Amino acid sequence: MAHDTGTRTLVSHAQLTRGRGRIIYWTLLTVVVVGFTLVFLGPLYWMVTGALKSGQEIAQTPPSLFPKDPQLQNYADAWHNLDLAKLLFNTFYYATGALVFQVVLDTAAAYALSKLRPVFGNLILGLMLATLMIPAMVLIVPQYVTVIDLPVLHVNLLDSPFAIWLPAVANAFNIFLLKRFFDSIPEELMAAALVDGASPLRTLWSIILPMSRPILGVVSIFAVTAVWKDFLWPKLVMPSPETRTVSVGIYAFSGGTPMNVVIAASVIAAIPTVVVFLIFQRNIMSGLTTGSLKG
Repeated sequence: MAHDTGTRTLVSHAQLTRGRGRIIYWTLLTVVVVGFTLVFLGPLYWMVTGALKSGQEIAQTPPSLFPKDPQLQNYADAWHNLDLAKLLFNTFYYATGALVFQVVLDTAAAYALSKLRPVFGNLILGLMLATLMIPAMVLIVPQYVTVIDLPVLHVNLLDSPFAIWLPAVANAFNIFLLKRFFDSIPEELMAAALVDGASPLRTLWSIILPMSRPILGVVSIFAVTAVWKDFLWPKLVMPSPETRTVSVGIYAFSGGTPMNVVIAASVIAAIPTVVVFLIFQRNIMSGLTTGSLKG
């Protein structure tokens, strides 16, 4: 009788352990892993090495795989010539504000839909999710019209951080992630808090949020990276050189700047997001894979 390992796969365990099957399996696995590694890390390697090349070497055809004479001065030139310190500070400021607004307001919305269950809550959630089907480019014009003349208040938000913060709050995907996580929290905990006299806000603060650190970490990373990598919207609503984000600033200076210096600036701009991902990658996996909690 075959030994049941409890795992169903397309290829049986016996075939994988035989000579030919084992060779084919490991060959395919190696090819797939190496292929995906090259696809994801190739552009990053090309960017980092391109920033170390001279202007003539980076423009030559065919391109060189390794820089012949690495020039670290390109990074210093990018930092000073493009005023990256100011651009990075602006982007960090906008990303932090977007993070705070999204965590507070999206968490409140998800908590209300999941645990408070208002009237027409499912309809509201369905309408939110329906907005994910709308291409982002279609929303650019109505969002811009709203920003230049905010309804009711009639305030122009151009060159204001709220032009980035307010649209970022309306994130149906993050609300859906948070709601799904809150749904997995046992109702017994909510009932126990209610018996103890805790208000819904107290329950959210003392019970729900401490248990939701993984998914809050995921939402935080999504919020920061979305602002950090965005280009078109900050370019429209932040026209002043003093309020530009790093992506818009690099683009604005690229016309009269050597290509190797522009690439070096792109490397510097990418470092914060790469570091954040490497530090919090466990939070991403645990937050996205958590489907239930054991009481």
